[in-house]
Amino acid sequence: MSKPTIESIRETMENGKPTMVDVARLAGVSAMTVSRVMNGKGLVRESTRRKVAEAVAALNYTPNQEARNLAGSKPIRVGFLYSNPSAAYLSEFLVGLLNQSGLNNVQLFVEKCEAGNHEAEHTQRLIENGLDGVILPPPLCDSEAVLECIANAGIPAVVVACGSPAENVGAVSIDDYEAAHFMTRHLITLGHQRIGFVVGHPNQTASSRRLAGYRKAIAEKGADASDELVVQGMFTYRSGLDAAEQLLALEERPTAIFASNDDMAAAAVAVAHRLGLDVPGDLTVTGFDDTALATTIWPELTTVRQPIAGMAREAVQSLVRRVRAQREGEPAAPELTRMDFELVRRQSDAAPRIRPPARLPAAAKPKAKATYAG
Repeated sequence: MSKPTIESIRETMENGKPTMVDVARLAGVSAMTVSRVMNGKGLVRESTRRKVAEAVAALNYTPNQEARNLAGSKPIRVGFLYSNPSAAYLSEFLVGLLNQSGLNNVQLFVEKCEAGNHEAEHTQRLIENGLDGVILPPPLCDSEAVLECIANAGIPAVVVACGSPAENVGAVSIDDYEAAHFMTRHLITLGHQRIGFVVGHPNQTASSRRLAGYRKAIAEKGADASDELVVQGMFTYRSGLDAAEQLLALEERPTAIFASNDDMAAAAVAVAHRLGLDVPGDLTVTGFDDTALATTIWPELTTVRQPIAGMAREAVQSLVRRVRAQREGEPAAPELTRMDFELVRRQSDAAPRIRPPARLPAAAKPKAKATYAG
């Protein structure tokens, strides 16, 4: 039997309104699975959640609010406190957050907070909305002031991309150490021995873990471990420009630059172009995150894909499960979820180019010595 198409499903819809069964048919899952995704109950694989979310969007399905109320599914009020220097990262995160909030009957309250600047005040203002829980992306996921304020309020929280989550806090992350280790080994396998590394903002746990992964691979393979090859960045495009200029001004410049996020990697590509260097012919550049920016520059970036939108969706699901369990008087331990990363190869990486020795000007050529046969 062939898989139903959007057109075939729409032809059978009553009054042109899709039902949960229609969503299930298009996604190729059971109606019970769709219900679990919508209500945030039970464990569902990320690939299945994605299929359901795509089917919901394709059919423009909206859950019947009256049916939800009859089922006792009260809206869940979730706070989102953010401060992230990468607009590309934040955009991806918000897409996942908003999509899953719509599926789970979540009312989202958003508050911007600059890290290190009145964090407790911003957190308290957000909590005063009568929240059921809070989601914290980096760098606020590592803020002791923010986490203490949430703990004092007695509401659950889920942190995203945090290295060591606090006690009683749920977490969603990838293995940043292993991801950076994997990318660095890939560059060494291509033949690169001098690999510049641009570190992320020091206020994020992921920065130190990615640096540690890079250094581990360098040590394992005996590549150049010079301190001059490691340059501080801040996860911003501007800091990536400064870092790339510093690396490419070295007397022996690196043949590859691995930046801790796509913003800084894109900046490194821009600096290379300004200096007349071909990417990847003269310089390989790789990033981290696989945001939309990775495919909007030329050449497109080879990068580590962490499922940012998927991590946001999982954070919503995890928080919803915990809140609903608490409402029903059931044990509600925080969930710790580790998601997969992927190395995505595009056009910005290649083996280092082996160039012939430069030709000396005629005047500078050494004179040949005359030899005589005896």
